[in-house]
Amino acid sequence: MDIKAFKMDGLGNDFVIIDNRQKITDLSKEQIIKICDRNFIGCDQLILIEKDNTADARLKFFNSDGGESGACGNGTRCVADLISKENGNKTIILTTLSGNLKSEILNNNLVTTEIGNAKVKWNEIPLSEELNTLNLNIKINDINNNEHLGGTAINVGNPHIVFFVDEIKNFDIEKIGPQIENHKMFPEKCNVTIAKVLNKNLIKVKVWERGAGLTKACGTAACATAFAGTLNKLTDHNTDIEFETGKLSIFIDEKNSIHMKGPVSDIKEILIKL
Repeated sequence: MDIKAFKMDGLGNDFVIIDNRQKITDLSKEQIIKICDRNFIGCDQLILIEKDNTADARLKFFNSDGGESGACGNGTRCVADLISKENGNKTIILTTLSGNLKSEILNNNLVTTEIGNAKVKWNEIPLSEELNTLNLNIKINDINNNEHLGGTAINVGNPHIVFFVDEIKNFDIEKIGPQIENHKMFPEKCNVTIAKVLNKNLIKVKVWERGAGLTKACGTAACATAFAGTLNKLTDHNTDIEFETGKLSIFIDEKNSIHMKGPVSDIKEILIKL
């Protein structure tokens, strides 16, 4: 089976995008895992574009483990840019499991997407028991085996936990990530961010993505981290989230709705031979 597809990324957070609006491609979980495998095509997430009568398109996101995800900020920005180049509109509405997301196409390959309001109640994350989501008091250890207690839980279309630490490099995200992702407290698993506040408008992060592993950048993690920063009174409503590959700018408006701005790559057409 030959499938025409696109490859795009936002700050290195990369996607294979299949357009299902004309010709429907049914993929098994095994085929999704194969496409995402770095020894084959390789990507953090696979995105399907589908027809929607109420929006420009409907999106389905699949992690590299084959499981479906409710939200993907960088992926939404990439598809918004792709569809804008197709129809010429600078405002693109895309339907996802977490609702309709509006994107604005700016100059210089920049795209802003409104992710919407974060959820912070324990049963909205969801957690397995009623706890204070501002500080879950989960224990993580640094590379010197010093204990750190904390973790703010946020849901921005998918569940996140953010640990604010003094020094990121003292924490092994590849060891901590899978432990916390699969923690009994998170029945739907979670994305894990280790964050250091550099100032009121800048947070440096490393992210372990649920179902995908270590990622160069993650849009929803950036949104969750910025929102967690304001909840903990560590940052302002305008915050840059710095990954190794660059920054995403997060703005939280007066209605507490989260807006994410950042670059998207050029669009590369590929052919998948399954």
